[in-house]
Amino acid sequence: MTTRVRRSSLNNHFLLVGCKVQGNDLSKWRPYEKARLDQELRIIGEYGLRNKREVWRVKYTLAKIRKAARELLTLEEKDPKRLFEGNALLRRLVRIGVLDEGHMKLDYVLGLKIEDFLERRLQTQVFKLGLAKSIHHARVLIRQRHIRVRKQVVNIPSFIVRLDSQKHIDFSLKSPFGSGRPGRVKRKNLRKGSAGAAPEEEED
Repeated sequence: MTTRVRRSSLNNHFLLVGCKVQGNDLSKWRPYEKARLDQELRIIGEYGLRNKREVWRVKYTLAKIRKAARELLTLEEKDPKRLFEGNALLRRLVRIGVLDEGHMKLDYVLGLKIEDFLERRLQTQVFKLGLAKSIHHARVLIRQRHIRVRKQVVNIPSFIVRLDSQKHIDFSLKSPFGSGRPGRVKRKNLRKGSAGAAPEEEED
């Protein structure tokens, strides 16, 4: 008995691993291209990503957005579909800080780069706000639930931060880095300090 796999899921998989589907054929996209491999390694180090899959996810998202923009650009400027869907796409990109308000045109969407999306990750924002010592430390803080956006604790490093939420990134209220309970090491040191102070008082 053979299992049938949906074509859309196959397309998504091959896009992630660096291939593309044309008709019924699977054509390679130079899977060992040195320039692309070097670029992916640079991005992983610069933005503190876990593996290349995180890079591919952002590339796939960017490819879908650019494809939608190209399809809308083929329509007339006064076409209702282009006006409605185009404005919705542009507003969404401006809201998350990927596109400037002065560049609210579909032509500028085609010029977006993967770095524009990686800059809006919570991990990047935590590091740039000075809450972490390094981009890798920022990932640790987020995964250990020390970071909140507004009143919500977020433990997903790839969380996309909206412009209106950027100023509300801070340490969690329950985190020892914020106003919460001290951590294990600090509690241990406090106990040692109080134990050392007790004998001195008895001698006096």
